[in-house]
Amino acid sequence: MSPAGHGGDRLVRTYVVTGGRDRPSRSHIDHITLITLTALSPHLSRAQLNPEQLDILEALSHSCQSVAELGAVLGQPVSVMRILIADLMEADHVTARQRITDTTDLDRTLLEDVLAGLKRL
Repeated sequence: MSPAGHGGDRLVRTYVVTGGRDRPSRSHIDHITLITLTALSPHLSRAQLNPEQLDILEALSHSCQSVAELGAVLGQPVSVMRILIADLMEADHVTARQRITDTTDLDRTLLEDVLAGLKRL
């Protein structure tokens, strides 16, 4: 996987990685969207993928991850990750799962457990 500082000038690097695009082709991908490999992914050609997209597939080979987690692991901004992931979705390598935080009911016990865990840090 690419180190976070790899590539020198970050502005040029981001522009090159995204092919000059500043918006993903799919707008429903945000920082907490869970991304997972599709069943087809191992059988699809990866010849047209860039190194960053290959890094994403490698990171996802272990488990599904959120867009923010992938960005942290790969040292890429979330905005770049959204574009790369959208491209991988169009090529059927990955799929997005609904956010697990969509709910109308707040579980007070869960929130208290999270707060207690944060206090222990």
